[in-house]
Amino acid sequence: MTKQNNYDYKRKRTLRWGYFFAAAAFAMLTVFLGRILILQNTNVQEIQAEVEKNYREATLKAARGNIFASDGTILATTIMRYDIYVDFKTIRDSLYTNNIGELTDSLSAMFGKPRSYFRQLFDKQRKNKNQYYGLVRGLDFDEYDRIRKFPIFNKGKHRGGFIVDRNYKRELSTSEIGAGTVGIDDERGKSGLEGAFSKYLKGTDGKRLEQRVNSTQWKPIDYWKIQEPVDGMDVYTTLDLRIQDIAHSALEKQLVNFDAEHGCVLVLETETGKVRAMVNLRRTEPGIYVDAYNYALKDNIEPGSVFKTVSLLAAMDDGFIDEKTTVDVGNGTWVYGKQRISDGHGGGIYEISDVLAQSSNVGTAKLITKFYADKPDVFLDHLKKWKMFDKMDIELPGIATPNIVTPQNKRWNAATLASISYGYSSNINMLQLATFYNGIANRGTMLKPLFINKIMKDGKIMYEAKPEILVKKMASEKAVEMMTSALTKAVEKGTGRSIFTPNLKMAGKTGTARFEYWKEGPMKYRSSFAGFYPADRPKYTCYVMISEPDVSKGFYGATVAAPVFKEIAGKTFLKMPQNIEQEMLVNKKTNLNKMIEPDAKLALNGQMPNVVGLIGKNIIPQLENFGYRVEYKGIGRIKEQFPAAGTLMKKNQRIYLTLQ
Repeated sequence: MTKQNNYDYKRKRTLRWGYFFAAAAFAMLTVFLGRILILQNTNVQEIQAEVEKNYREATLKAARGNIFASDGTILATTIMRYDIYVDFKTIRDSLYTNNIGELTDSLSAMFGKPRSYFRQLFDKQRKNKNQYYGLVRGLDFDEYDRIRKFPIFNKGKHRGGFIVDRNYKRELSTSEIGAGTVGIDDERGKSGLEGAFSKYLKGTDGKRLEQRVNSTQWKPIDYWKIQEPVDGMDVYTTLDLRIQDIAHSALEKQLVNFDAEHGCVLVLETETGKVRAMVNLRRTEPGIYVDAYNYALKDNIEPGSVFKTVSLLAAMDDGFIDEKTTVDVGNGTWVYGKQRISDGHGGGIYEISDVLAQSSNVGTAKLITKFYADKPDVFLDHLKKWKMFDKMDIELPGIATPNIVTPQNKRWNAATLASISYGYSSNINMLQLATFYNGIANRGTMLKPLFINKIMKDGKIMYEAKPEILVKKMASEKAVEMMTSALTKAVEKGTGRSIFTPNLKMAGKTGTARFEYWKEGPMKYRSSFAGFYPADRPKYTCYVMISEPDVSKGFYGATVAAPVFKEIAGKTFLKMPQNIEQEMLVNKKTNLNKMIEPDAKLALNGQMPNVVGLIGKNIIPQLENFGYRVEYKGIGRIKEQFPAAGTLMKKNQRIYLTLQ
């Protein structure tokens, strides 16, 4: 081998080894980098798993807005409640040893258990190094403010192991006169005002982190809030708590007197359509009635004789009948379309006002069939115009859809029109009928029933309701006047004369409807009265229905339902707010509106208001919401207060009240 060949051989061998080592190094680098990448991904996943294992995202509940009556009285409010936990691991030995005796003494005095009970409990939990021991739940602000000042606890969370978790509790201030009307919005479902206005009331929940303490406990990390909650808006309803109370009392008394199954009352303000009272009571045991189901909205009923007003107004508007119209009701019985129609009493010849005043089934049926038998759709078109076929578009959930038999229905026969005319062969809810009567009271303009006045947030009006016209002109002016006169006569001289009083001019119609008449057994009746007052200048429309009164005690609308109407009318009109406001000025009582508005002057520029004479259950939650600590004895109205009205107040100051 020549020298040149030997050099070339060595060079090639060196290059081969170089390439080999380079390839090996590259392979090792690739494996190394891949390993790093795998390790990095594995660490991220492990870290993420560790975080998810020991931390979680939890809901931070927003405070639900308040529901107010129209006068500013709270109907439902959210009260803060405090749960207390103890982290024994953070309490230093010296702090625990030097102060545990005083702490157990304080807890013993507050909760009425021996100090030894708390000492044994705390020693055990400390030995176990419990980081989230639940000491007590559901404290009000005054109790929370007291316990957080106890020895050890007064060092706070990080030194004294004192952990507080704040929760919200929904409370009603008028449960006995409106729990069903106020309603619910929770795991049980939605109903009433709470359900209707939930989207405004509920606010937006926030989020926070919680740290795992053990297999079953999680501890909130107060300083790490992912999202702050936004509290709900306040809803001011149209309900007048004074009228609601009057209606509740009058209805309950009559239900007890006649041992009835259930009943309801609606009171509408004529010029606005605002619902000032809505009461629904159901018997749970003899003599005991609760507001648990909204009959006024959810039940369709055959209305009986109160529907004659609807039928006759149609004929008045079409010009078929006027003040001079008469009808021969004979001996009070009439057979039409193979159906026997009866008044239950003799009659003779009635003027049109007498047909309503005497609540004549025969007279009404004869008139309506005379004019509309060949063209029933003309009559039914009036009912459609008055929204009798439509499901009412209101805020409250669950309102029933009316059902009226028409010629297109297979149930229609020759006698159906006559049945409809005096309140059968139709099923309508009571709010719908009250709205119709309110339209007559409002000179022929039918308004949508309103349940809301305004919605507020932080003292600003976000929404304000205005009267909404459903039917601008229900009938001619002459027809409306004629009907108003006939309804007035029905109270003065007709079936409603038992409630006549010269002190207040009322207009209205009695109703007595038998139901489930196709079943065997005792007869069942619904007694009703619908009308408005004062008849010449209507202020309120009122509808009363009482179901299944004891027939041995009475069942006619004039006997059972009309007295409820009279009591409500007398107490809401003859004792009008002007007189009450004057009395409040004389006695220097606090104006409730000024006390409860969100931008209210309850503190009166830092001064204690005069709350004597006001209802404690309405006032106490408001004072607590303003930050004052309230101690009280008794129930009912406030008799005494300390500090006195006008006293300069500080936040968290204690107020003492004595109630009746």
